[in-house]
Amino acid sequence: KQGAKLSANSSDQLFVKALRLGTLLAVAVAAVGTLVGYLVAGMPGVFAALVGATVSVIFGSMTTLSIWLGGKLPLNGFYGLVLGGWLLKILVFAAILFVLQGATNFSGPVFFFAVVASVLGNLSIDSWLVLTGKIPTVGK
Repeated sequence: KQGAKLSANSSDQLFVKALRLGTLLAVAVAAVGTLVGYLVAGMPGVFAALVGATVSVIFGSMTTLSIWLGGKLPLNGFYGLVLGGWLLKILVFAAILFVLQGATNFSGPVFFFAVVASVLGNLSIDSWLVLTGKIPTVGK
């Protein structure tokens, strides 16, 4: 019984690990981005790096949570939740870009590189977790 309980929760453990690693990635992007942003653009670079890291942790968490919660639904519910989350992220990101478009104390290039670093980092984390995860595909 203990083994069955462990395997039933192994996917939950995988998603918790993904959330933790995504948060650590955002902290690392914030730290490195703040330093580089300050050296390149001063305080507007610091602000841009912090906004980029915040967007990273929010959007990465939304993706992980939508897949995690969607996995507990029937297939149509899964697709609806994941697609709905994806559309919501596009709308929110467009709104963030619209609001920041006229900001005078904001470095667009630093924001861009912080977001790109976050996206590539999250893709790397997700790929690594999928390749190394030991999730049973057939239940008893």
